[in-house]
Amino acid sequence: QVPLVESGGGLVQPGGSLRLSCAASGSIFRFSPMGWYRQAPGNQRELVARVITGGSTNYADSVKGRFSISRDNAKNTVYLQMNSLKPEDTAVYYCNTFPPAGSWGQGTQVTVSS
Repeated sequence: QVPLVESGGGLVQPGGSLRLSCAASGSIFRFSPMGWYRQAPGNQRELVARVITGGSTNYADSVKGRFSISRDNAKNTVYLQMNSLKPEDTAVYYCNTFPPAGSWGQGTQVTVSS
């Protein structure tokens, strides 16, 4: 069983929006803080946003005010709403626990370009 499945990426123009979803297995999701991470070509994977089980959130400075992370505990799903997208947001986006553990999913590609 694949524990993490990301979706929702795509090609969007600068200033546009996307909503990413991550379906996690119950054993991973239920008691874990969850995070969205991204990796651009030539860069290390970085944490973009995290949400604890109670709903409190934290963001990287580069996305603060533009991205919003949320979780639906009933659906074992974590979301990343991305607004005012910039070309520098182009990357493969992954979800995992925070801190990350176990296998990574396949990720979802986000490309911001005109």
